[in-house]
Amino acid sequence: MSLKTPENKEVDQVARSLPAGLTPFEPCRGLSNGHLQTIVANYFPRPAFRLQSVAETVEVDPADGSSVLCHCHWQAEPVRARRLTLLLVHGLEGSSDSRYIQAITARAWAAGCNVIRMNMRNCGGTEALTPTLYHSGLSGDVGVVLRHYAGRFSLGRMALVGYSMGGNLVLKLAGEWGTEEPLCAVAAVCPAIDLAPGADALHEPANRLYEWRFLLGLMARFRRKARLFPAIYDPRGIGPVRSIRQFDEKILSRYWGFKGADDYYYRAAAARVVEHIGAPTLILHSQDDPFIRLLPETRAKVLANPHIAFVETRHGGHCAYLSRDAGNEIHWAEAAVMRFLRPFVEPSLGS
Repeated sequence: MSLKTPENKEVDQVARSLPAGLTPFEPCRGLSNGHLQTIVANYFPRPAFRLQSVAETVEVDPADGSSVLCHCHWQAEPVRARRLTLLLVHGLEGSSDSRYIQAITARAWAAGCNVIRMNMRNCGGTEALTPTLYHSGLSGDVGVVLRHYAGRFSLGRMALVGYSMGGNLVLKLAGEWGTEEPLCAVAAVCPAIDLAPGADALHEPANRLYEWRFLLGLMARFRRKARLFPAIYDPRGIGPVRSIRQFDEKILSRYWGFKGADDYYYRAAAARVVEHIGAPTLILHSQDDPFIRLLPETRAKVLANPHIAFVETRHGGHCAYLSRDAGNEIHWAEAAVMRFLRPFVEPSLGS
């Protein structure tokens, strides 16, 4: 069911329950198909990213010496500690240089925020910084990075923003932390909250192009890890890997100690803890996302949590949300995230 505006335009049902400041999503003309949204958004022109950053490695696991690389954008030192700090987490096979991460960085910086662009383990060309692989449940790494910078710069308020796999990570951490400071807000765009149905959806015929793109990257990374750490990784005997589920079953579970793909999907999914989220949270979910699936029981948990604003749109694809708005506002999800975070940004600007 859809709503009709006075101009007789079709608008998503969520227009009735949008958080304050957010506008209904109307897809760009000709892009009401989820696959088209997803593919076109990946190549849609964006302004050049010119912000200067400070690169720093942060140790996330002293037991094995694992570190991650962060690119930080700090406001002037006199106001830094008072400003809202965004910690951004990319999706599967993405990095701190993913175009959507750079785009939300530019918006947040212009709004007066500090920004930390975090690479998950091995991502952004950092395979040598850790002997491990990375996976969708390493919320602890995100927490370590958050605490590291909060302590170093006495940051009083920090927000998490994640896309796809990164969305699962920030929601999982938020559920594990509850109301723990300095976390004050969370935003997740097309989060992979239910990992098992999402992995299986990627293997559907209509989604094999996405699956093969992910698999090519994951297998290439695994081969690089084997060259860097031959005492740990042995590609021999793995056999053919023709799906994400097979990669998670044959490789990821083997080297992380999971009993298998299903055990990994269960333990790594934010779905287990979303009911415990205590910070104000925005979740953007598109009904025509090609491969993100939300189970009924997870949806019920999300809707029952009063701290979560769940915005479900009819269209939008996967982390795409190209709208009919002009200029930079065509990227609706980025604009929506910043509008949601505005109440946390504005108090610090006049301090």
